[in-house]
Amino acid sequence: MAEREFEERGVLIRRGWRQLTTAGRIRVAGGRLTLLNSRGSEIDSAPLSEVRLGEPWYVPRGCVRAVLGRTVYLLRLPPSRARDVAEAAHRARR
Repeated sequence: MAEREFEERGVLIRRGWRQLTTAGRIRVAGGRLTLLNSRGSEIDSAPLSEVRLGEPWYVPRGCVRAVLGRTVYLLRLPPSRARDVAEAAHRARR
């Protein structure tokens, strides 16, 4: 099993206006970014080469806009961890 470079629990995950889970997980491991629901089932996953992450100015602190392939998600993390997910994804791409 690949070593996890980053994992955060208790993440609110939205796709558009639809809230998918309030206690989800984000995992960066093995060159992939994976979004999981509270039970551990995969919501979506993509290779890091196809993932774009950013903190838009128009959302509250702690929210990250993640584009996996062509699907846009809004992830709400603790503000101190929001930047960590982008940095972990960047490090894992190398």
